[in-house]
Amino acid sequence: MGIVNLTPDSFSGDGLATDSARAIAHARHQIETGADLLDLGAESSRPGAKATVLDEELDRLLPVLDALAGCGVPISVDTYKPEVMRAAIAHGASMINDIYALRRPGALEAVAGSDCAVCLMHMRGEPLSMQQSPAYGDVLAEVRAFLGERVAASVAGGISRDRLVLDPGFGFGKTLEHNLELLRRFGELSSEGLPLLAGISRKSMLGAITGRPVGQRLPSSLAAALIAVQRGARILRVHDVAETRDLLAVWQALGPALRFA
Repeated sequence: MGIVNLTPDSFSGDGLATDSARAIAHARHQIETGADLLDLGAESSRPGAKATVLDEELDRLLPVLDALAGCGVPISVDTYKPEVMRAAIAHGASMINDIYALRRPGALEAVAGSDCAVCLMHMRGEPLSMQQSPAYGDVLAEVRAFLGERVAASVAGGISRDRLVLDPGFGFGKTLEHNLELLRRFGELSSEGLPLLAGISRKSMLGAITGRPVGQRLPSSLAAALIAVQRGARILRVHDVAETRDLLAVWQALGPALRFA
């Protein structure tokens, strides 16, 4: 999943909110270098981020989404607002990637009447305050229970299980140790048997481990991606598509027996 940030304040420094032409070119480059799907986000969810007003989010998103119609890969839209969900689906989005896991009023209903896929993510708190002393008794059990509850709510609301993807939300209301425990036991996260998405690319947890600024986190991003896929990730949400594809090509060349030895 190739990331396309349509914000001015992306943590990774690749926000393209003010330049739709560059954003569209970047999206096409992600496809050319091997992205199987794209994830467009027009509101920052980095720690400490403030909410974006509805019209501004739509103004950033819809021109790019329309320009990518027929691009050859499914497009996911990263949003928690029901109004943006409905607009994105009407403009051809194939997935809604929701950091609130359809908990906002009207969000579940906005998606249920379509055939759009949904990524349900775990987040403790909200972006503005989520990294202020997050605490868990058992982070794996609590994240897994939350995701299970959101699956049940989604199915009860009319979204079939085959439309659902789960994301533990690395960095969303979690300390470094919480993140490492979730990565270490990634394969245990889905008691639902649903596909798991790993979004670790360039995140601050990697900076905390390596001491590298965000622009120098490619090697650690690749290491985290490999660990996640070895533990069952079906989707990797990444900034650096070509490099991640090369990593996976070498790993896959080993064959199943060696890959999991």
